[in-house]
Amino acid sequence: MTTAADLAERIRTQTGLVGFWVGTDNPPMTERLARLGYDYLCLDAQHGLLDDTGCLRNLTAIDAGTSGTTVGIVRVAANTPQHIGRALDLGAAGVIVPLVNTPEEAAAAVRACRYPPAGIRSYGPVRSALHIGPDPRETDRAVACIVMIETREGLDNVEKIAQVPGVDALYVGPSDLSLALGNTPPAAGWSTPRFADALVRVRTAARTAGRGCGLHTNTGAAAARALADGFTFASVSDDIDHLQNAARHALDTARSTVLVG
Repeated sequence: MTTAADLAERIRTQTGLVGFWVGTDNPPMTERLARLGYDYLCLDAQHGLLDDTGCLRNLTAIDAGTSGTTVGIVRVAANTPQHIGRALDLGAAGVIVPLVNTPEEAAAAVRACRYPPAGIRSYGPVRSALHIGPDPRETDRAVACIVMIETREGLDNVEKIAQVPGVDALYVGPSDLSLALGNTPPAAGWSTPRFADALVRVRTAARTAGRGCGLHTNTGAAAARALADGFTFASVSDDIDHLQNAARHALDTARSTVLVG
């Protein structure tokens, strides 16, 4: 069982965590997903169709659907105190921060997740205090700061990024990292030796620093392979693609049955 107050510790120290990626503002669907037993649901405020109001509605839906077994996190739109602080104040148990390229940028993400004097997060836990806190030191320990490695510069600096105090985990964005390694379209590079070597480098950096290490995946089977390969958590993506695939399969099945009959 995962709670908002222990997600950061689990992300740092445990293996086998599995999450699901949500890109649409559909609280009834998110509530149902929260009942399935995932360790976390990640709301995508970067590339997904979720603004602040959408994140609030869907974080509330996670709470309604789960009895504390699944927690909500947010991939924020950018590495700024405003985006990070807002997601946390809405009730996210942690943030995934995109496009972290240097240890200085990782340290900025950490500061945005922590209250003074450890950081610069503004104090106003109107909703977040329902899950974590309201004591600022307790909140600092509990909030998960997960930084994405998805550029050539980020990969070159990954060992230094992993060592930044307060970073709880590294998270690989495979499409952007594949593009950065010269693969177009990005999925064409996921099976190349060069990409595999990059994944090993990220995992090794995280393990050496005592951090968690996650991978974004497209299917449950891919998530299982990631965990078997040494990633400590994996996200299965995403609600839009999975709904489309299920609907296509149903349509193909229905039409094939009609044709056969």
